[in-house]
Amino acid sequence: MVGELRYREFRVPLGPGLHAYPDELIRQRVGHDGHPEYQIRWLILRRGDDREGASGQVDCKAEYILLWMTNDEIYANCHKMLGEDGQVVGRPQESAGEVGALDKSVLGEMENDVKSLIQRALQQLEECVGATPPAPLLHTVHVLSAYASIEPLTGVFKDPKVLDLLMHMLSSPDYQIRWSAGRMIQALASHDAGERQHGEEREAGEGLGRLRDSQDAVTGASDVIRSRAQILLSLSQQEAIEKHLDFDSRCALLALFAQATLSEHPMSFEGIQLPQVPGKLLFSLVKHYLHVTFLLDQLNDSAVEPGAQNNSAPEELSGERSRLELEFSMAMGILISELVQAMRWNRASSKLGSTARSACSIFQPQLAGAGPGIPPIQARPFLRRSRRFRPRSEFASGNTYALYVRYALQPGMRVRMLDDYEEISAGDEGEFRQSNNGVPPVQVLWESTGRTYWVHWHMLEILGFEEDIEDVVEVDESRGAMVRGALGLALPSWRWKPMTELYAVPYVLPEDEDTEESEHLTQAEWWELLFFIKKLDEPDHQEILQILQENLDGEVLDDETLAELAVPIELAEDLLLSLPHRLNDSTLRDLLNCRVYRKFGSKVLAGQVAYPSLLEAQKDVPLMEALRSQPQESEDGARAEAKDPQAQCSDTPLQQLVEGYGPAGKILLDLEQALSSEGTQESKVRPLLLQLQRQPQPFLALMQSLSTPASNRTLHLTVLRILMQLVDFPEALLLPWHEAMDACLACLQSPNTDREVLQELIFFLHHLVSVSRDYAVVLNQLGAPDAISKALEKHLGKLEMAQELQDMVFKCEKHAHLYRNLTTNILGGCIQMVLGQIEDHRRTRQPINIPFFDVFLRYLCQGSSVEVKEDKCWEKVEVSSNPHRASKLMDRNPRTYWESNGSTGSHSITLHMHQGVLIRQLTLLVSSEDSSYMPARVVVFGGDSTNSLNTELNSVNVMPSASRVVLLENLTHFWPIIQIRIKRCQQGGIDTRIRGLEVLGPKPTFWPVFREQLCRHTRLFYMVRAQAWSQDIAEDRRSLLHLSSRVNGALRQEQNFADRFLPDDEAARALGKTCWEALVSPLVQNITSPDEDGTSPLGWLLDQYLQCREAAHNPQSRAAAFSSRVRRLTRLLVHVEPCEAPPPVVAAPRLKGRNRSHDWSSLASRGLPSSILRNLTRCWQAAVEEQVNNFLTSHWRDEDFVPRYCEHFDNLQKSSSELFGPRAAFLLALQNGCAGALLKLPFLKAAHVSEQFARHIDQRIQGSRIGGARGMEMLAQLQRCLETVLVFSGLEIATTFEHYYQQYMANRLLGVGSSWLEGAVLEQIGPCFPNRLPQQMLRSLNTSEELQRQFHIYQLQQLDQELLKLEDTEKKVQVGREANGTVQEREKEEEAGAAEVVEEEEEEENEDLSYEGAMPEVSVLVLSPCCWPIASICHTLNPRTCLPAYLRASVNRYSNFYSKSQSHPALEQSPQRRLQWTWLGRAEMQFGDQTLHVSTVQMWLLLNFNDLKVVSVESLLALSGLSPDMLHQAIGPLTSSRGPLDLHEQRDIPGGVLKIRDGSEEPRPRRGNVWLIPPQTYLKAEDEEGRNLEKRRNLLNCLIVRILKAHGDEGLHVDRLVCLVLEAWQKGPCPPRDLVSSLGWGSACSSTDVLSCILHLLGKGTVRRHEDRPQVLSYAVAVTVMEPHTESLNPGSSGPNPPLTFHTLQIRSRGVPYASGSSAQSFSTFR
Repeated sequence: MVGELRYREFRVPLGPGLHAYPDELIRQRVGHDGHPEYQIRWLILRRGDDREGASGQVDCKAEYILLWMTNDEIYANCHKMLGEDGQVVGRPQESAGEVGALDKSVLGEMENDVKSLIQRALQQLEECVGATPPAPLLHTVHVLSAYASIEPLTGVFKDPKVLDLLMHMLSSPDYQIRWSAGRMIQALASHDAGERQHGEEREAGEGLGRLRDSQDAVTGASDVIRSRAQILLSLSQQEAIEKHLDFDSRCALLALFAQATLSEHPMSFEGIQLPQVPGKLLFSLVKHYLHVTFLLDQLNDSAVEPGAQNNSAPEELSGERSRLELEFSMAMGILISELVQAMRWNRASSKLGSTARSACSIFQPQLAGAGPGIPPIQARPFLRRSRRFRPRSEFASGNTYALYVRYALQPGMRVRMLDDYEEISAGDEGEFRQSNNGVPPVQVLWESTGRTYWVHWHMLEILGFEEDIEDVVEVDESRGAMVRGALGLALPSWRWKPMTELYAVPYVLPEDEDTEESEHLTQAEWWELLFFIKKLDEPDHQEILQILQENLDGEVLDDETLAELAVPIELAEDLLLSLPHRLNDSTLRDLLNCRVYRKFGSKVLAGQVAYPSLLEAQKDVPLMEALRSQPQESEDGARAEAKDPQAQCSDTPLQQLVEGYGPAGKILLDLEQALSSEGTQESKVRPLLLQLQRQPQPFLALMQSLSTPASNRTLHLTVLRILMQLVDFPEALLLPWHEAMDACLACLQSPNTDREVLQELIFFLHHLVSVSRDYAVVLNQLGAPDAISKALEKHLGKLEMAQELQDMVFKCEKHAHLYRNLTTNILGGCIQMVLGQIEDHRRTRQPINIPFFDVFLRYLCQGSSVEVKEDKCWEKVEVSSNPHRASKLMDRNPRTYWESNGSTGSHSITLHMHQGVLIRQLTLLVSSEDSSYMPARVVVFGGDSTNSLNTELNSVNVMPSASRVVLLENLTHFWPIIQIRIKRCQQGGIDTRIRGLEVLGPKPTFWPVFREQLCRHTRLFYMVRAQAWSQDIAEDRRSLLHLSSRVNGALRQEQNFADRFLPDDEAARALGKTCWEALVSPLVQNITSPDEDGTSPLGWLLDQYLQCREAAHNPQSRAAAFSSRVRRLTRLLVHVEPCEAPPPVVAAPRLKGRNRSHDWSSLASRGLPSSILRNLTRCWQAAVEEQVNNFLTSHWRDEDFVPRYCEHFDNLQKSSSELFGPRAAFLLALQNGCAGALLKLPFLKAAHVSEQFARHIDQRIQGSRIGGARGMEMLAQLQRCLETVLVFSGLEIATTFEHYYQQYMANRLLGVGSSWLEGAVLEQIGPCFPNRLPQQMLRSLNTSEELQRQFHIYQLQQLDQELLKLEDTEKKVQVGREANGTVQEREKEEEAGAAEVVEEEEEEENEDLSYEGAMPEVSVLVLSPCCWPIASICHTLNPRTCLPAYLRASVNRYSNFYSKSQSHPALEQSPQRRLQWTWLGRAEMQFGDQTLHVSTVQMWLLLNFNDLKVVSVESLLALSGLSPDMLHQAIGPLTSSRGPLDLHEQRDIPGGVLKIRDGSEEPRPRRGNVWLIPPQTYLKAEDEEGRNLEKRRNLLNCLIVRILKAHGDEGLHVDRLVCLVLEAWQKGPCPPRDLVSSLGWGSACSSTDVLSCILHLLGKGTVRRHEDRPQVLSYAVAVTVMEPHTESLNPGSSGPNPPLTFHTLQIRSRGVPYASGSSAQSFSTFR
């Protein structure tokens, strides 16, 4: 525990339970922009490691991330690292008075002693060349090692003579001298770990208060001491050291390097089988790795130099940095190339293939079959079109085309969608099913959804039946252009919709054709090509430089010029053509895999005759043979040469082995022939070995043949004989023996290997290990000691040299551990350097110019080539009994077995799995020969430990004939412990026998490890940057305008990086998802969080956008630029929803409508929005609420309030579409914002607003009856208003809106009549009526119409009965005339008297028979008071006194019909409904040549003038019983200029008299229809009626609060609460009399009213929901309501009154009106 967690409060979440904490400053530099950058170490701790109360110490082996940060980022993320002056400070300086500090004089004497000892050691070393080292030399080195361990003396050892001394000692052949050199290096490095971790930072942090001081400190710190890595680097770069280093010396240096890098990159590759790397190749990797790290340190240090005091010109410093960057890129390319070969990734390249990633957005979620937003590269080659039907482009208008489709389309025809509509996309095809008069009218079965969907006519293109469809090849040169007539204008290409491209993928810029850049290589491509030029030998290198100089006008080419060279593509192609001749096989393989060759070289080499087989060389064909083949050499000649040795040894097994290798196989045959000849000639073998070094595939195939079945005994012996002889040649040791050593081990482990083959194999391995101990390390890593032990046990120890081989391999155990650690450290270090380069790429926006960078990432993302075998899946195997026989389960011998010993059901096998290994298949090997020992039932359990094996994974019943029993397959969860329990045996056996176990695990890859590291670094980088940007926005909101360009640049950079370097979609999506969550999510969270004044930065920006929207129409204005930035920002933030793939869409039944309901929440609930979308919608809702609230406050009293509100709402909708696109979530937020503003209105203001909307709708409905252009304008205004009114749904204001709408709708229906528009309006805004009273009113009208039709049938039936009676009477009269006598006369008199009685009974019904004119048509509307607003008794009409006889008879007949219609047995128990006639209704009357449209009151008033010339108003009031207001309202239109009456005021008659207007005074009225119906009377919410509504609301609130208070905290279910409130309303206190009298029957309360009040109280916080049970409500806080004086409802009543039914007359005549003989005009009613 060496570190201290000092900045606990600054943490960055990196994943589940994983956080990063800033630890300390490491170094500092000046960035590319000239500002200082600081490298901060961030500790990575898991949940629980940073818990409160801990010691605050962290382990030195804890994981960490080094991150370069700017001053602003440090201030925003860890401001405590800043000093008082605002500059970054390092770890506190240790006290000067350290324990054991040396005096200066003593230190000086010791430094002189060290110098003299170094000089003496060099002299003694030169004197003892070739002899045994004397003891004085060893003593001198020992003393130097002691001095080197003293930290204050480390400055002396930076003398170059120390390096020379170490070089001579390490190169010495004497072991003791080499051992002493290692001890001296260890002594020098004893304080190096502390120096590297603390000393450098301490020196760098002493003066970091100021920039220049800190730069001097960092520069000085780099010269204090040659660190261990620098010493090793200097030693490893010596060319002669590898020649003199033996196995032990090399291991000593490697051990030092392993100790130096042990804690640098703590990365675990657990579960991944790394390949075996021999010592020499590992040393080469170490050398290149040290070189790369040294150059990287120089690059970081060079960035400090511009701030330091120096006399160098800026151009020189820039050139020096360019030189370092080029050198670092070349060194990194060499390291990657070597590492790829060491990891054998190049062997797996042909198996992995080159799968190009599709060009798609890495941030968009990938759905099956859906494009992410970037258009596809290739369009469909064929388009389907119709031979018979015309496309939409041939029609002038959409309406004409819609009519054409409507009349031409037939069921069963194929159609194509032309526009995007809801769930159907443009281009989808389907089959037409049916159509009707609904909206939309067309039903199509769509192939894309698999179900029917309704669309509009104009959206379809007719393809016709299958015989009418043809395929058209797309031949247009334009990208994405469609064949004319195939799709019309329906499917434009991406080039035609640039705005959609910008908003769909805002971070992808359009491809601009830059001819200058397209003609030259990019810097990355040129540096990759330059890498291969630098790999050439000196003559070839100079020749290539000469070619470059000739093509570049003789320019002098030095290293600095080469780095900045602009190379034309043509010149690059020439270089690629000349390079393959000059490269060796290894470098040539790298060339074939690099990007510059794949881009430019393939097509050039393919056109050259001299290189016909070079492209085939990429497919693991021997490269040198392909390159060295000349054009004049025919293939037949090569085949003849290859067939000659085949004829000589056609029967040998080796010949059969090399048959598939062509000319390369000839090398093995020649090698066998040379080795088998007497007196082996080295001149024949050595050239063949050199060829095998260049193309090792035949050699690897030779060794891999040892893993073939044991039946190939002759082949195995032949191969072992060849390999045994090859080991004696020094050139053969350079072959890749380690890559095929697993084949030798497989042959050694096989139970069927022949003893002679096994003995020869042991001889060969012993000889190989004796020559090179590196292969002993390889065998140890492969587990050879156990295999040799089993072989000795099997053959009873009678294998010669086996024990010696086992001892030699076992002694290399520590070296094998060292090699594994080194391989892990180098690979981890390379990954960290790659991640560092990616971070620099993000920070500096500079391209990555490292050769093979994409190759390294491709292999990291795709995985390793080493398969996991059975014994690599588990750590150990335990059995329930007989553990000494457990090894029989893994010996792969079907003849051996493990046999248990115990009771039935107690047998088990326990597998301890390696970390992270997911079982692909677990198989149990059994044998039917075991009879009762054979398992019958096996159960597999999994758990985290042996004590938690309680999860049953599978249970299998074993058949008696089975031999392989598959227990598990394709597990998706890792189980550390797997236990196999044998529950039952065949035939009731007790013990069991298991022949073996086979476990197949997935192939381990590096991708999980690299993904974790990549995501960690990416998340930390962008979360730190997001916090810094958020800090800028918090300080100045105007910087939010620059956020779009910042985020856009970051996303574009990540997109380009993924397209350039990442090989597959999985890696790209992982990077995109991490980047989006780390950058955009925190930014959105911060900019949508309200600050001190309650407004979020984004809310302020949206408010500014809405305010300047009108001014933004001028593209030259500042408002336009401002609005453009806001739109780009919002579109960028919402264009991606990083959520999981949505579940499959299940067709759900819809409640109403064709395709969807008007419930906005249903649109947003199709997929749960992400946190980003949720925060943005909440911010947009707040902005809309503020805008609407300000508008309502300022304009609610305006006369044109509703039109202005609709316009404001329309602007908000347009703004929502502009900012966020057509997203349902933001439309829902817009609705909620408007609703929130309406909820803030006081009750009377809200009632006034609702009345204004109801009035506006009434005016527009009545105005639409005008027709023409004015009527269409009214309909358009009505539609805009209805869209706005939808916000009322679910709000308290909906109750008052319904009240006023009901009043005005009743007046329209009764005064003007119903129309289709009424139903259409209700269908659209139906949710805004909680009691659904308007809908009930329309249904009541439909019921009345049905009754009217039944009444018509009833009248016909009565007429038929009268005519039948008349016929009977006539027959009786005729019979009476013929008879004689008094009896007949009496009977006749009696019949006449009876007839008079019948006439008296039917007198009322036959009163209209005396009417001489045409009988009017009377229609009766039976209205229910439950839904119609009929509340005043003064509207009651008495037909006996107020209607003429001919109308009264019709009314009486209808009354009799209605009473008889209720005489039904099923209705006898219910109360009898009775009719009550009202003055409501309308009539059509004939007055001369005019048709007067009047109300029922006006009709009655005018009919009085048929008998009277003058009628007083007073008599009319007395006769009708109407109120003066109602009567004067009816008289007004009649006495207007259009009316037929005049009103004359007289003193003696109150109210005046009415008389018919004299025609002589004014012109005779024109003919036609005259509308005299009284105009609509509008209510005022501020009047008594509105206050009564408020009183009712307050009373309901009081009842709810009282009931909830009585039930305490337990609360009530909402249904129970509604029932109690309704019961209290009916039985308990009720509104006062004035409320009852003003509202009439409407004072009755419904459940909807109660629910509305509950919602109101919930919004106010008076009532609360229970968290665990939302349907339960309880009282929260006190509420203040105005309680009206209450009294009993219906006082003195004993029971409920019978229900009332009101009806209205509609009268119409069926002929010419009756005209009297006088000249006076009369009124006749015909409707």
